[in-house]
Amino acid sequence: MAEHTEQEKRDKLKELVKDARIGMLTTMTADGRHVSRPMALQDVEFDGDLWFFAYADSDLVAQIRSYPQVNVSFSDAKQHAWTSVSGVAVQTDDRAKAEELWSPPLKAWFPDGLETPHLTLVKVHAESAEYWEAAHSSRVVTLLGYVKAAVTGKTPDAGEHETVRL
Repeated sequence: MAEHTEQEKRDKLKELVKDARIGMLTTMTADGRHVSRPMALQDVEFDGDLWFFAYADSDLVAQIRSYPQVNVSFSDAKQHAWTSVSGVAVQTDDRAKAEELWSPPLKAWFPDGLETPHLTLVKVHAESAEYWEAAHSSRVVTLLGYVKAAVTGKTPDAGEHETVRL
């Protein structure tokens, strides 16, 4: 595996997050279960924070109030890349930020736009992240590697993995 500088790893993480549209946001319930739900990532330059619209009275918001440590994962089938971002989530009712982040497709979930009752923002401040890129550009080659591993007992080449400290 090639050695990458911390800045190169951060730049790659930014690129992978920029290309993401939907992430799986994982929270913890009061009884210790992890719950993941798909969330539309807002289209902003990744600077260490991920932004999502939500309802203030949702289970998601209640869970982050009690257990703010969360994880957001992304999968990019086209690039054969996976990203996992861990951090602290907070609910914020910042109207100016909501106006900055708002886009028309959000009306599918929030029919009254920015005037939707209980509309809020969830900000995830990233503390660490990991990403994986497949060793091969061909999905078939990658899958064949896993099949071969199952038959031979040898670990497949899963590609490059990097941990990024933010």
